[in-house]
Amino acid sequence: MIRDIQVVGTERIEPATVLTYLDIKVGDPMTQETLDSALKSLFGTGLFADVSLRQKGSTLEVTVVENPVINEIAFEGNDKIKDDELLAEIQLRPRQVFTRTKVQTDTTRLYQVYRRNGRFAVNIEPKVIKLDQNRVNLVFEVDEGPVTYVKSVKFVGNTHFSDNKLLSEISTAETRWYKFLSTDDRYDPDRLAYDQELLRRFYMSEGYADFRVISATAELSKDKDYFYVTFTVEEGDRYRVGNVRVAADLRDFDENALVPFLKIQPGEWYNADKVQETVDAFTEALADMNQNFVSVRPDIERNREKKTVELSFSVVETQKQFVERIDIQGNVRTMDKVIRREMQLVEGDAFNKEKLAKSEQNIKDLGFFENVRVSSQQGSAPDKKVIDIGVEEKSTGELSIGAGFSTADGPLADFRVRERNLLGKGQDLLFATTIAGERTEFDLSFTEPYFLDRDLMAGFSLFHMTRDLHDESSYAQRRTGGSLQMGYPLSENLRQTLNYRLERNDIEDVDPDASRFILDQEGKRVTSAISQTLAYDTRDSKLITTKGTYAWLNTEFAGLGGDAEYLSGKLGASYFYPVYEDQVILSVLGETGAIGGLSGKDVKINERYFLGGTSLRGFETSGIGPRDTLTDDALGGNLFYRGSVEMAFPIGLPEEMGIQGHAFTDFGSLWDLDETGTDIVDNNSLRAAGGVGVSWRSPMGPVRVDLATPYLSEDFDKEENFRFSFGTRF
Repeated sequence: MIRDIQVVGTERIEPATVLTYLDIKVGDPMTQETLDSALKSLFGTGLFADVSLRQKGSTLEVTVVENPVINEIAFEGNDKIKDDELLAEIQLRPRQVFTRTKVQTDTTRLYQVYRRNGRFAVNIEPKVIKLDQNRVNLVFEVDEGPVTYVKSVKFVGNTHFSDNKLLSEISTAETRWYKFLSTDDRYDPDRLAYDQELLRRFYMSEGYADFRVISATAELSKDKDYFYVTFTVEEGDRYRVGNVRVAADLRDFDENALVPFLKIQPGEWYNADKVQETVDAFTEALADMNQNFVSVRPDIERNREKKTVELSFSVVETQKQFVERIDIQGNVRTMDKVIRREMQLVEGDAFNKEKLAKSEQNIKDLGFFENVRVSSQQGSAPDKKVIDIGVEEKSTGELSIGAGFSTADGPLADFRVRERNLLGKGQDLLFATTIAGERTEFDLSFTEPYFLDRDLMAGFSLFHMTRDLHDESSYAQRRTGGSLQMGYPLSENLRQTLNYRLERNDIEDVDPDASRFILDQEGKRVTSAISQTLAYDTRDSKLITTKGTYAWLNTEFAGLGGDAEYLSGKLGASYFYPVYEDQVILSVLGETGAIGGLSGKDVKINERYFLGGTSLRGFETSGIGPRDTLTDDALGGNLFYRGSVEMAFPIGLPEEMGIQGHAFTDFGSLWDLDETGTDIVDNNSLRAAGGVGVSWRSPMGPVRVDLATPYLSEDFDKEENFRFSFGTRF
């Protein structure tokens, strides 16, 4: 029997604390079983590097060697992944107890981090530097090694689609010299699993309902420089759609009302994407019919003999579900309310999948986050849903110096400071200056998108601009002023914006031999104007549009003081349609406008419309419209219309390069000048040009080259076949 327990070797830990970890106490029998149990308990605490138990008569002597305490954790040799990122991935921290088990676990985790970044040749060696007072410094010596790329991707078992076609459908890419801006050519096990799902989706969308991936393997080369990836697939047969029926088990509901929303028809090749599109269309249509608590389930029955798929869409009532709460995670800087106000669902609303998807797109359109994930979970009761929002913030501040060239402004340089999420409140503050061969501009603007915590945009801007228009109209222009804006929604897709603008406009440095109609315009004038813009927007994304409509109506009245008195209006719309998935996009634009003087005053040259350049490719800036034939000066016009039809398409290069081809035709006309004279040409004949172009969404700025040839023009028009624009940030 144990009559006394003595603890030896403690430094930081009190002996009484050691006794609390023992499974035995005074009075217990001293057997081998009880001693083994006590030994395991002490080692299990992780506080001790060594423990020994010794029996001295009826006394149990417990000798311990304490694990050291970590004084500092450091990383050496890491360049591609910074210290802060690595420290966030490990469990050990300064002032914690050092154990070799934890070091091994953290080392394994660091290997995973590097391999996730494509560095499978990495070598990580933990080193321990002993200090006084039983402390240590822990140093992870890292040899990052080269990036391990995917040398080749092969497919086995594919007969209907080539390797190149399947390679274009997955996210993993073979390494090439031009992929230095991409990480898709780095091996990632998670990406390989995702690629299997992408292959399944592709084959299902092409009618191969029995398709499956048998295996996906990655073999590392001996020098650890490359991976060789192989997918083994079984395509199966291709199926056509047989019968398609809608079965709605709803009270007083005609299921035929859903037939127009079918996205897939009998006789077509089976397409799983169209089946899901039909489910989404049915769900949205039912919500518009006030049928919120319903479920649409597609039932698929294969007929392997006939190679057909019978489809049935069942619509049944479901339990009523409401939003219990909305949880937001990942927003370190951005305030919760900035995200919540983009939600179309709030606590207590009837749960709606379509509104949830729209809310996710709204959050993405803010441009504040690298990744956005919105999902729903079961709440505290069967009729309640919890919405989880996970975001990964990205930098919203910009400090940039730019340089470039455009055919419109010549060589240019700019300086820009912008914060699109000021103080995490979603406010936009911008200061920008541009100095170009033909233009100098200074801008300061501030926008509060939710003024007074309402869906009410308010903001102001100050500007100063000079433009050299001697090439077009033999004068220079200087504008200085500011504006106030306010915008608010009228419906989900309709928005109204009001604006007040006050500016001083100088027409100066007029050439002595300029048109008399421009010489008469020389001088200073003040414009005080109010305007409104009514905008209708159904685009799927404001950042990269693939489908939808954007339409606008703008009117402006000048005459609230100042020298200018006129009324103007512009009406336009643009439409985007995905001809082939999201790769070939057709866009159509049309716009018309008119301006007229009030109180018998003529419209001045700084108030008129001009067409050409980016607004009518194939013609120079101010290349069409009324013109003085003696001096060749463009005079602008009071009436215009223009249109454009453009097809954007891939040109065979990898999508991640951001290079697209374009084929377009632009058309329009500009006419109606207040002044008349024998030297003025002014008619409303149609001008048109067609051409092709290439654009590149480069990390240094947008680049675009257009080649256009007019096929309807007048003799006095100024044509331009080549247009190039380039901007860079560094």
